[in-house]
Amino acid sequence: MESQFGARIRALREDQNLFLFQDASLLEMDTVQLSNIEKSSRQLEKEQIPVIAEILKADNDESFTLLLVDQLMKVLYGEHLTDEALKSVTKIRKQDNVN
Repeated sequence: MESQFGARIRALREDQNLFLFQDASLLEMDTVQLSNIEKSSRQLEKEQIPVIAEILKADNDESFTLLLVDQLMKVLYGEHLTDEALKSVTKIRKQDNVN
């Protein structure tokens, strides 16, 4: 399962002709850490989302959404009740927003 967030970060970096070490230094991490984030071996801290979004000229909300997708997929991937669980979460969120 490929990381949605990592794939998007890699694509944006490559579109801007930035090397891994350039992005990593701006994020104050080493190239191995950023490479692992792009390959989904490691997750970026959510506090770093605005920083990387600014560096790569990415939409902050889209970036955070993709990070959440990766987190959900890590938990739900391969489970036979995934759709039901997601429907329940949506239903609960709608109820919470009404109250």
